[in-house]
Amino acid sequence: MLIRVIYHNAKHDMIKPLLLDHFISSNKIKKFLRSDGWTTVGTDQIRGKSVYYEGPERRMNVEFRQEANFF
Repeated sequence: MLIRVIYHNAKHDMIKPLLLDHFISSNKIKKFLRSDGWTTVGTDQIRGKSVYYEGPERRMNVEFRQEANFF
């Protein structure tokens, strides 16, 4: 599954999910598409390494998430 992104020059693209964090931290993209709509980098809440995220976990695979909830 690819993630739709918009660069600062308004060009649209699709990237692999594992590249999203790098593109955000290196300020390469202006927006990316989540299941609930477009997210603007620098304006909307974005989960990061130094920021506590309170939303649902969506990056972990389903099987591992079920095992993690078991404990």
